[in-house]
Amino acid sequence: MREEAAILRKCAEQGLRLTGQRRVVARALAEIEGHPDAADIHARASRLDPRISLATVYRTLKLFEDVGAVEKLAFQDGRARYENAERAHHDHLIDLNDGRVIEFLEPEIERLQARIARKLGYRLIGHRLELYGVPLEEEPLDGEASRPPDAASRKNLA
Repeated sequence: MREEAAILRKCAEQGLRLTGQRRVVARALAEIEGHPDAADIHARASRLDPRISLATVYRTLKLFEDVGAVEKLAFQDGRARYENAERAHHDHLIDLNDGRVIEFLEPEIERLQARIARKLGYRLIGHRLELYGVPLEEEPLDGEASRPPDAASRKNLA
């Protein structure tokens, strides 16, 4: 429940009133593995408190985002997903077949990004890297790997 405590602590630090329903949404978010969307969080939260509506979950997630307790991730599949904003830096690989989000950290990529920023006259403050792919055994036809997912590909992610 470290993630739940971190979300609630950040909300309290920012002066956000911690209602019972907000606590339930924080618990639901913390209990779900991976990068849940609002529907996933609502499904879990409604098992904890059947009175919680999807609209309440959306409003609460927006409040959590506004105070910096959660980060909203908008991948190309069109679904907003959420994670604890205080987690250590990492990048994402999104499987276009099943929508799975794989976290990774590659020191070589981190060094390259910092080097590029310096070369352009900047000090890198942060970044977000999202890679989109399919398993090697299901490689797309030539040229498809560099294109963003089309509507047909996205429907498999919903």
